[in-house]
Amino acid sequence: MAEQQVNLREEVLLLLIDIDRKKVMSSQGLSNLLLRYQFAKKQDRAFMTRLLEGTLEQQIYLDYVLNQFSSKKMEKQKPFIRCLLRMTAYQILFMEQVPDSAACNEAVKLARKKGFSNLSGFVNGLIRNVARKKDEIKLPDEKKSPMEYLSVRYSIPQWILEQWSTMYDYDTVAKMAEGSIRNPETTVRVNLSNAELEQVKAALEEEGIVVKESSYLPNVLKISGYDSLSRIKAFKKGLIQVQDESSATVGHIADPHGDAFVLDMCSAPGGKALHAADIMRHKGGTGRVLARDVSDHKISLIEDNVERCGFTNIETEVFDGTMMDESLAGKTDLVICDVPCSGLGILARKNDIKYNVTKERIEELVPLQRAILKNAVSYVKPGGELIFSTCTITKEENEENRRWLLAEFSLEAVDFSDKLPEYFKTQAKDGHLQLLPGIYGTDGFYIAKFRRVK
Repeated sequence: MAEQQVNLREEVLLLLIDIDRKKVMSSQGLSNLLLRYQFAKKQDRAFMTRLLEGTLEQQIYLDYVLNQFSSKKMEKQKPFIRCLLRMTAYQILFMEQVPDSAACNEAVKLARKKGFSNLSGFVNGLIRNVARKKDEIKLPDEKKSPMEYLSVRYSIPQWILEQWSTMYDYDTVAKMAEGSIRNPETTVRVNLSNAELEQVKAALEEEGIVVKESSYLPNVLKISGYDSLSRIKAFKKGLIQVQDESSATVGHIADPHGDAFVLDMCSAPGGKALHAADIMRHKGGTGRVLARDVSDHKISLIEDNVERCGFTNIETEVFDGTMMDESLAGKTDLVICDVPCSGLGILARKNDIKYNVTKERIEELVPLQRAILKNAVSYVKPGGELIFSTCTITKEENEENRRWLLAEFSLEAVDFSDKLPEYFKTQAKDGHLQLLPGIYGTDGFYIAKFRRVK
């Protein structure tokens, strides 16, 4: 088992290096890794997943700790050594089932195996020092440097927290930071046109999966305690679709009539398109969804989900949302426009984002978003509706885009407070909703609903 774990650690280490140097997306890298190990033991797959995701999630904290025990700061280390130290420190600080001595010994072996024998002594000494003194580690002073404290504790770049602090009080920012740490649960939406909620819940529990119901959506479940999603019978049969509560709220608010023509402009991987299609099927209607995205790869993701769920009322098409399609002008009953965004609301699920997004990138996104939204408005028929959404928290990408839409186009805000619990109603009455991570148990998400004035 020890030798096997060395191999597992090596696989994770090589992927961490690719993420660090080549900016490989961790979700795709992990998916490929688990595919190669699809026949491995459940605990081995879980070990690799936990080690990769945890090391990335806690990167700022790990660097903070390692820097306390090394005169050469982490950003100055060779990429291989930097990733090796982070990965090993994570095992010592967060994985109680891994003996400190084992984590240290395997790190030294990997350093030697990969041609860094000259640094194996440095690795050994630094890691053993962390292991000996891990109970003495102190975070920055919360009262003197509150944003630095939150940054280190929750491994979120300080500039992001400072931006949040201009919009929310400290307690809220702290909850948002805590909510941006990985949750072991997976949220799925039940396709009610394929099966009843209780039927699906019972089927999941029969497989030994832990199931909890959503706090406010009638067709959403939170599941945990499974090995691979692809092995769950309900998933393979198309009874469930992975979709966070926040994203599923879009379809819940949109609620297209049974015979609607729906356009989902930035659709991949297709959760919102499937939800709209499911609602129309469940109502017994003949409505259809046109799901578009910018590349063949993105369309293939949608088509995989559509085929698995067995839906025949969804068409897919490669199309750039920034380009105008005159053939659809004024033709759609509902346009769903989930524009490309900074993704600051989904840090718990996509660790890469917080290390790669910049203020400049956010500023660059707004013109792109408005180009897509301008076309989205043109596709809505008079009296039809537009749902604009993002998975972020910034005012530039959310409220300011909403104000721009209302000022520039013949749109009116639509009150959707009747579809949500009391604690959402104040915002929802004005036709928009900002969900925050750590506050409602969802991702951070923004949703605004409009009607095109006749």
